[in-house]
Amino acid sequence: MRGMTSPVKPEKRTKILISSNSAWNLANFRKPIIEALVAAGYDVVAAAPADGNEHALVAMGATFRPLRMSGSGTSPTEDIRLLLDYLRLLRAERPAMFLGFTAKPNIYGSLAARLTGIPVMATISGLGSAFLKGGVLGRTLMGLYRVALARARAVIFQNPTDRDLFIARKIVRPGQARLVAGSGIDLTHFAPTPLPDNGQICFLLIARLLLDKGIAEFVEAARSIRARHPGTRFQLLGAGGGDNPSAVPQAALDRWSEESIVELLGASEDVRPYIAAAHCIVLPSYREGLPRSLLEGAAMARPLIASDVPGCHDVIDHKVTGLLCEVRSAASLADAMEQMIAITPSERKAMGGAGRRKVESEFDQRLVAAAYLSEIGR
Repeated sequence: MRGMTSPVKPEKRTKILISSNSAWNLANFRKPIIEALVAAGYDVVAAAPADGNEHALVAMGATFRPLRMSGSGTSPTEDIRLLLDYLRLLRAERPAMFLGFTAKPNIYGSLAARLTGIPVMATISGLGSAFLKGGVLGRTLMGLYRVALARARAVIFQNPTDRDLFIARKIVRPGQARLVAGSGIDLTHFAPTPLPDNGQICFLLIARLLLDKGIAEFVEAARSIRARHPGTRFQLLGAGGGDNPSAVPQAALDRWSEESIVELLGASEDVRPYIAAAHCIVLPSYREGLPRSLLEGAAMARPLIASDVPGCHDVIDHKVTGLLCEVRSAASLADAMEQMIAITPSERKAMGGAGRRKVESEFDQRLVAAAYLSEIGR
């Protein structure tokens, strides 16, 4: 966020169109930005597939426009239709700027904005399974990003590794790249809570049930730990993977449920009670932009365990706010869990306190909103 100028209020109500792959994503992750734009005097149009969260966006002061979009599909016909829908929307709304979040809005929304002469500001919040797996799909995605972002006024990254990768592969130019600390955390909403003192250590993983999130490694590590520490609890909180190619198969979920190794909690609109009941928040993901579950856990003063990968290691200071483990390694994850079990309650409390202070100084949503306003007002 260094080097950004102070936000400039528009002299007249200037329209900004912000788009993501779901209304839920905008309502839950982009709320600080939307509210800051509205407060600064901008007209905000939020475009995404309708999923029941559009009323929350309207309550923030935005105008909602529905889009037809498959979250993770790869149908060329659907993608061409999406591009045409963006073209129609942008021509009708004529915003001063297009703000894209998630892959399809960043690609097809940015392409449409380029074709209609509208400035683009894209946010790369994570690279997804296509980048992780490479191959034809990964190369195609990189090519699409390269074309779509060629004339973007700014491309915002949530960690320096992703930024450097896009620059090295000549997807964006150094002058386009910005670094902003995720979507920000509401430090009042996610307030510190005392660690449970019931004696049974509880590890909580909050994520969509995707293999790329390290779900299988979490279950395997839980099985190993339970053999030595029978009272330890392991919980999975999150919605199913849907049509995502990395979704955990239902057969595996059924098997884990029957084994009673992990507690499958399903999805929740409010994660705070689950964080408050846990001793440690875990995310053995293969790669992240800037993981919100870790930020929420740290904000509530919980020690963390996560893979030593981009995004995760930007949140955790090893052995200070939590522990880092090897990616794709259930054995390394189990070892980190053993270390967390072995330390004293006061040491876990100290880790959680250090995490809270880190979030306060680096990830406050007010800092993130100010960075976006500053960039838009350049």
